[in-house]
Amino acid sequence: MARPVWSGALSLGLVTVPVELYPAVADHTIHFHQFERGTSDRIRNRRVNERTGDEVTQDEIVKGYDVGGGDHVLVEPDELAELAPERSRRIDIEQFVELDEIDPWFFDRTYWLKPAKEDFAKAYGLLLQAMDRSEKAGIAKFVLRGKEYLSAIRAGEDVMVLNTLHFVADLRKPKDVMGGLPSLPKPRPKELDMALALVDEMTAPWKPDDYRDEYSERVEELIKAKEQGKEIAHEEEPEPSADVVDLFEALSRSVKSRKGGGKKPAKKKAPDLGELSKADLDKLAREQGVKGRSKMTRAELEKALKAS
Repeated sequence: MARPVWSGALSLGLVTVPVELYPAVADHTIHFHQFERGTSDRIRNRRVNERTGDEVTQDEIVKGYDVGGGDHVLVEPDELAELAPERSRRIDIEQFVELDEIDPWFFDRTYWLKPAKEDFAKAYGLLLQAMDRSEKAGIAKFVLRGKEYLSAIRAGEDVMVLNTLHFVADLRKPKDVMGGLPSLPKPRPKELDMALALVDEMTAPWKPDDYRDEYSERVEELIKAKEQGKEIAHEEEPEPSADVVDLFEALSRSVKSRKGGGKKPAKKKAPDLGELSKADLDKLAREQGVKGRSKMTRAELEKALKAS
């Protein structure tokens, strides 16, 4: 079992719950060491004084900030340490926001939050259910490994999810990165209709298990084959598709090719809402994104579902 990367307390008003933070994402990137070709000699990276060529130890190194013109402001490690945020052991929720108000642009890393002890399961469960019913995320700041993070805390499946968020100052506007964008001509109605038809044909339920890191799998196959002294067959490059100048023709071909690829799965028969319990209605309302369902009566839930 993984170890927590942070432990402390989650605070909402006067309610405090000791919690532990666990990474929710694992890095499956295949990492290599470097060797000199034709030998078994490892290549190492060393810190070297570029003027003298002498190797420099870590305790002899200071940081320098480039101020332009080849000049740098030198900063000692202990000077940076004095400015670092306090080693806080609290995640204080400052406010709640609608989860869909947070643009995905802001999301960074994902973690799980669990109660540190069984004794606090009741308080943890209460906050988890309140977040789930409200469909809101708590906004908080906390310190991890000497760095301050902005975060959004929300309800997952039987566990709280903490997403670290980028600060606004970290985000770059498209025009700052790419310069001016070309003027976008208004599409012809029939082209837009055909593009929408293509989107509709390609729409399917989100099934993340259908997607794999195929490149890493091929690298693993290559390593295994070379370890066993075998050669691995490489797939042939696909033939380049012919250029189609007419946009409408290209979209039409795309729609026809999708339609010829198979039938859409049949839609499930809608349940009889009158036969469902309030709990089932609430679950169905959550799946369909009905807002304010936690405050609705059974009759109101049924009416909202019929209207959705």
